[in-house]
Amino acid sequence: MQTEKNSDSPEKLVIPLYEIVAYPGSRTKFPVDPETGAILIASMADKGTVHAVGLTLKSGTRLSEVTAGSFYMIGNLFRITHVQPADHGYLVCAEAELRVKVVSLTGKDGRFVAVCEPVPDVLDLEDDLKARILADVKSTILEISRRFSGSEQFTRPIERMDSVDRIMGFVMPFLPANLAEKQALLEITSVKERYISFLDLLIRTRENIRIRIEMAEKLSDRVSKSNREAMLREQLKVIQEELGEGGNGDGELGYRERVEASKMPDDVRKKALVEVRKLETGGPQNHESTVIRNYLDLMLDLPWVTEEKKSIDIAEARRVLESHHNGLEKVKERIVQHLAVMKLKQEKQGSILLFAGPPGTGKTSLGKSIAEALGRKYVRVSLGGVRDEAEIRGHRRTYVGALPGRIIQGIQKAGTKNPVFILDEIDKLSTSFAGDPASALLEVLDPEQNSTFSDHYLEVPYDLSDVLFIATANSLATIPAPLLDRMEMIEISGYTTSEKFAIAKDHLIPEVLKEHGLDAEKLQIGDDALQLIIGKYTREAGVRWLKKQLAKIARHVSEKIVSGTAELPFVVTPDNLSPILGKEPIRQEVARKEPVPGVVTGLAWTPVGGEILFIEGTFMPGTGKLTLTGQLGDVMKESATISSSLIRSRLAGSGNTFNFITSDIHIHVPSGATPKDGPSAGVTLFTALASLITGKTVDPELAMTGEITLSGAVLPVGGIREKVLAAHRAGIKKVILPKENERDLPDVPEEVRGELVFVPVGTVEEVLKEALGLDLPRPIIVQTGNSFVPVQNA
Repeated sequence: MQTEKNSDSPEKLVIPLYEIVAYPGSRTKFPVDPETGAILIASMADKGTVHAVGLTLKSGTRLSEVTAGSFYMIGNLFRITHVQPADHGYLVCAEAELRVKVVSLTGKDGRFVAVCEPVPDVLDLEDDLKARILADVKSTILEISRRFSGSEQFTRPIERMDSVDRIMGFVMPFLPANLAEKQALLEITSVKERYISFLDLLIRTRENIRIRIEMAEKLSDRVSKSNREAMLREQLKVIQEELGEGGNGDGELGYRERVEASKMPDDVRKKALVEVRKLETGGPQNHESTVIRNYLDLMLDLPWVTEEKKSIDIAEARRVLESHHNGLEKVKERIVQHLAVMKLKQEKQGSILLFAGPPGTGKTSLGKSIAEALGRKYVRVSLGGVRDEAEIRGHRRTYVGALPGRIIQGIQKAGTKNPVFILDEIDKLSTSFAGDPASALLEVLDPEQNSTFSDHYLEVPYDLSDVLFIATANSLATIPAPLLDRMEMIEISGYTTSEKFAIAKDHLIPEVLKEHGLDAEKLQIGDDALQLIIGKYTREAGVRWLKKQLAKIARHVSEKIVSGTAELPFVVTPDNLSPILGKEPIRQEVARKEPVPGVVTGLAWTPVGGEILFIEGTFMPGTGKLTLTGQLGDVMKESATISSSLIRSRLAGSGNTFNFITSDIHIHVPSGATPKDGPSAGVTLFTALASLITGKTVDPELAMTGEITLSGAVLPVGGIREKVLAAHRAGIKKVILPKENERDLPDVPEEVRGELVFVPVGTVEEVLKEALGLDLPRPIIVQTGNSFVPVQNA
């Protein structure tokens, strides 16, 4: 590309080049100011040959504000061949002889002079490859020139050139490359890399020109077609006016062609073409045209066929569920089984899933993970507060502002016929004068009917059988029985403490740090502090409140980092947790230390998990009245009455000194501000009364749950997993539970089961034998013939 040349003077005059990049071996022209031109003319007259350094100015530099930093530091050593007067200065003709790098650049008398050193080429290109690149460069330039008429004068000299460098210097001023790209090409010292970069620039230019010409041709064709259609439309309008039809030729907007080219079923296409006909024949003042256009746009936007059915990868689905969710092993296994059935049945799922559980347990995110595992689109519709049937089935088009229902809107938004469709908060639907939306969902969520779902706005059946519907609910009590019957419930009961700890470590803490612009080098939360947050600052089945507490810590640390008062990394420990989160809001019940007659520990289920509760009894002189306090519900009051009657039938007399007729009994359940109800306290109430009457104490580390009957049978109850976890947290060592609830014990984590002793019972006799070491007598009243005879005067 160049040969090195020395000059007799180390300092050379710098000529600023504005929007020009010259290449060694090329000839160029550029303007200079009058003073610089005069200097060059004087030097040429004195020395004959003049050399100067040409440095390109960076983009955006004004000639009046040039500084040493305004130049690129690699330029060319010019040999000035001619200087002639021009407007506002002189025009200089020069030949770039050598690429140079500025060693020093100084200002002198309002100009710049530079000391430079040569930048030689790295000759790393073989002769055969150089020849091929030269041929490719010439052929590419020839292809570009064919796009423009009269370009022969430009390409003829290039055909005679035998060097890529010469072609580069000749062509580069005409290429649509920015200044930085041209300068970067000059600064490449590797001959191979420079030639390939130049060829790549030529190819990109050729493609850009080709695309622009094609776009221009298409635009021209479209404009010609539009003009022709406009002329024909005007003629059609005149003909219709002459015939008195009042047609509106411009109302169709290509709807007929689009409908006929769509993939609608035949009956749907027939309905759409009827609407197109109405649009075509309507007059210019047709007030229905907007409604018809909106309807046709919806019909054309809806996916009527499943374009692509991806095969369900069970291993990938399992991996996605495991990576996104800790715990919930049975739930994830049930989801994988459901997907396996879908794979065998060619994706016709056959059942609708319902995720039921407390808030914050990951019901909605499970649906999102299923969509990711299946590779399908994800659509979510919140049904909370919906009380209008039209929200589900849509409005009739005769109404002003009519819209399709949320189901069809969701399908339109997804753009596919088989999305994963989340019906969030299905338990919060309500009824009103506008209809019952829960009843409207019966058709949507029935696998036997939803293949012909009818939306009032659409007026044609739409097939929803390919959609995977997943509903979520916090409570089953408010879901109508017919709707609940159409769904397959997967219960999400909540997380254990160890599961919450793992979720916080793997998911919540990284997510909170990212949301607050932090990382592990700025904020670290110790394991002991995390355990304290879970146990003392949150009380929930899910992890939503746990995330809020972690976000509160992140905000506290962010404020300290911004104010410069934090020492990084900020480590959260149990010692500094209280100043950040405040006092512990959760009071955890623990097993009592000293046994007291009449006090028994029970187990209860709440929406945020299990807990223990103490049932206390006392007696006083009175008239045999039973008093209940502690905001007990009707079921617990009945359990207390049953327990009292059962105790009197077994213990009144029989050597017992307690007088039921002259004594009042008072039963209280602490935390009186909290409403309590349910049959699970039956055995606890019975044991508390037995302990009170006999004076025997119950082990404080013993807890119990179960429903009782008047005949003394112990019936099974629900929520065993949550109750056992609560007993374990409170330090309970032994749990009495109904015999039929033994089958629920596998749901309890293994590490918890290993630390507790479980005593299954079937009758109240077994309960008192275990809790009080008491053999319960038989009933004191027996039936003889058709009359009852007291065994002993009560």
